[in-house]
Amino acid sequence: MQLLLEHRWSTFLTMAIYELKEDGIEELRATSFRIEGVNERQDLQRLLRNEIHVVDPNVMVLAEEFGRWDDSRRRIDLLALDRDARLVVIELKRTEDGGHMELQALRYAAMVSRMTFEQAVDAHDRWLAANGKEPRAERAILDFLGWSEPDEERFGQDVRIVLVSADFSKELTTSVLWLNERDLDVRCVRLKPYSDAGRVLVDVQQVIPLPEADEYVVQVREKERRERRSRESGRDSTRYDVTIERTLFERQFKRRAIHLVVKALCSKGATPEEISEVVSWRGGKLWRETEGAVSAEEFALRMETDARNGGPSWEPGRWHSGEDGLVRSNGRTWALTMQWGPRTGEAIDLLLTHWPDSGVEVRESDG
Repeated sequence: MQLLLEHRWSTFLTMAIYELKEDGIEELRATSFRIEGVNERQDLQRLLRNEIHVVDPNVMVLAEEFGRWDDSRRRIDLLALDRDARLVVIELKRTEDGGHMELQALRYAAMVSRMTFEQAVDAHDRWLAANGKEPRAERAILDFLGWSEPDEERFGQDVRIVLVSADFSKELTTSVLWLNERDLDVRCVRLKPYSDAGRVLVDVQQVIPLPEADEYVVQVREKERRERRSRESGRDSTRYDVTIERTLFERQFKRRAIHLVVKALCSKGATPEEISEVVSWRGGKLWRETEGAVSAEEFALRMETDARNGGPSWEPGRWHSGEDGLVRSNGRTWALTMQWGPRTGEAIDLLLTHWPDSGVEVRESDG
């Protein structure tokens, strides 16, 4: 079976495709993926993962059938990244109405919204290895984004959704238009199959937003985002130089800087409980902890088990829970939060004032 793709980024209405012949114009017969024996995963997904520009020319695929969360039954068809470092959830359907794919995609977007650069690299490495390719994910992502080094503050600040289907129901398109009016970025790309003498031709059209309005929509959305960012004083790009016992860690992002400070203080005898008392405005949201001095793998397993049993939800991207990130103190293992907001500098000052002889110095980086 051969699939031929024709791009027609035009109107929402379904238009016929014609073949020009010497003696006339012949309309190609519309068909369906089901009739042609085209499956979602084995055919559409397999072909599009390697030719993703067919549905979006500005993304790279990070992973396929991505589902690294507690409920492993839920998997994103294709998880991608665009050139603005936004994650892109791509959902595929071969049906004529799209089903309830917009609701499914929203759930997935929420699940990956906290993904870090490091987690994206891990997901892409796994996908490359599974497809027999050299696992050089970090370099591939940096090259795609045009970055010289990882930038957690800029990475994954938003999630886009691309819905790909043979067609879309009125209920689905109404939902998507409503979501887009509320500053989400959801796109619908229609793949309309036609049959021609044993070949399957696919007419590819972006139907929401209309291509003619696409640039305007993007400009309006970017304006709204800039205005929102200007109101959010917590969104800053300040970096810190951290010196611990004469070892300098230059230009650290705020979450990394305060983590270095806290780990250094704990190595000098400060306890997580004392850290919490000094940074009292964080309340009980500073640490996650478990009994015993356990490995990072065991720690994550316990947090996931606790979440399944009705405890607090566990999102690894919100905690310093890697082997180098954990703190072990007083017979327990602790993971420090990554969510500090606009008071990071204040927290660092409070900690260093409380432990003035810690051998730790912190200052804002130049430039």
